[in-house]
Order: sequence, then structure tokens, then C-alpha cells
Amino acid sequence: MREWLDVFILGVIEGVTEFLPISSTGHMLLAKEWLTYKPSELFLAVVQSGAVLAVLMVFAGRVRELCKNWRDKDNQQFVFKLLAAFMLTAVGGLILKKLDFELPENPTPVALATLIGGFLILLIEWAIRGKRLSETVTWPVALAVGAGQLLAVIFPGLSRSGTAILMAMAFGIARGPATEFSFLLGIPTLLSAGALKTYEAIKDQEHSVDWLLIGWGTFIAAVTAFIAVKWLLKFVQSHTFNGFGWYRIILGAAILLLLRFG
Repeated sequence: MREWLDVFILGVIEGVTEFLPISSTGHMLLAKEWLTYKPSELFLAVVQSGAVLAVLMVFAGRVRELCKNWRDKDNQQFVFKLLAAFMLTAVGGLILKKLDFELPENPTPVALATLIGGFLILLIEWAIRGKRLSETVTWPVALAVGAGQLLAVIFPGLSRSGTAILMAMAFGIARGPATEFSFLLGIPTLLSAGALKTYEAIKDQEHSVDWLLIGWGTFIAAVTAFIAVKWLLKFVQSHTFNGFGWYRIILGAAILLLLRFG
């Protein structure tokens, strides 16, 4: 019963933090310090897929419109930009895998990335204050966002969604379209990561997997992510990301203090 409660908590954390620019990795790091259940890489990858389902539900109309009016030039360009950004991240990820890149076991880099990401949010918000921002994601922006996602892979704690949104904003894109592009880009990115980990788990018969617990966490992540995404899309219409920046600074500092004294 304790494991089911722990997975419920992890699902809520994943659903809330995956698409908010506050680092899901940093929050998972804190949660693991107190929870009995220790999530595996497979668990984290598959549960992320639940969060993606929430994005598909929220953006169902937009996805339907892109598919239905696929002959429209603007729609084609938008989809190609998403694919280009995804391919940049995917190819970079495969190269890292070939180079035997592994996530750091020491949580200090994650805490530092969370902290630095907070300062970057404040810096970019300050830099674009008062400027007229574009509503259109251009090709350079799309490629920069893809590179930003790759940075988040190399430096866990930066936040995939946060880095993608900030990269677009740094190129002069308004918060609304930057957030939408980041969320839609997360669909192929997170689904492919979840599919790869699932395939590897099925192929590897040496380790048993509790798929019921993973399914439970995925469901909880989907429900909470749906609420979080709906809220954030409304929030960015009239607010900056400064609050998230300060929150990340506090979170990163808290993790560092925990590591130092805890």
C-alpha cells in the first residue's frame, strides 16, 4: 500500500512539473529523499508519457486542425518546424547514447541546473521587458528550441519545457506561442523516450517490472498534467515567468542545503 501512495505522489509531481518551467527532475530528486519507492528510469520515462496524453487532450483542437488542413502552407511549415526541432533533439540524444552518456548520479549538478535556470528566467524576462514580441515561430527559433531540449538532456534540472520556452523567448517569441510550441514538441519527444525505455524493458528479461504501479503513476500524471497545462496556458496570457524563476532559485538552493546538511 505504501508503494501505491508513493507512486501517487510521484505521478502528481510529474504531472505538475513536467510542463511547468520548474524542473521535474529537481522535484523528483527531492521526493526520492523521503519516499520508500525509488523510481527507475523506465518508470520516469513511461510516466512522462501520461503527461503527454494530457497535452494531446488540451491541444486536441490544434492537432486536429493541423491534420485536417495539412495542405495549408502555414500548417505545413509549423509541423515541419516541430519535426526539425524533434529530429535535432533525437539525433543528439542518439549520439549521446553512442558515447555512453549517463545522467549524473550525484544530485549536485541537478540542483545547480535548477538554480541557474531560475536566474536565466529572470534574466530573459528582464531582457524582453517592454519589447514587442513575435507570434510566429521561425526556423532559427525552432532549431534553437530543439537544441534547448538537448541541453536539458545533458544538464538535467534545466527543465525540458522551461529551456524550450526560454530559448524561444530569447529569440523574441511571445510567451503564448513559445509555450504552445514547447508543449507540442514535447509530444514526440516524451513519447519516443517512453517507447524506447519500454522496448528496452521488454527486451531485458533479467529485471522484473511492476507494470501496474507504472500504469497507476502514468494515470495520475495524465490527470494532474491536464490541470497544470490548462492553468499555465491561461496564466501566460497575463503574467511573466518571473515567479517560476524565483521558485527555481529557492528550490535549487534548498536541494543544495539538503545535500550539504541533510
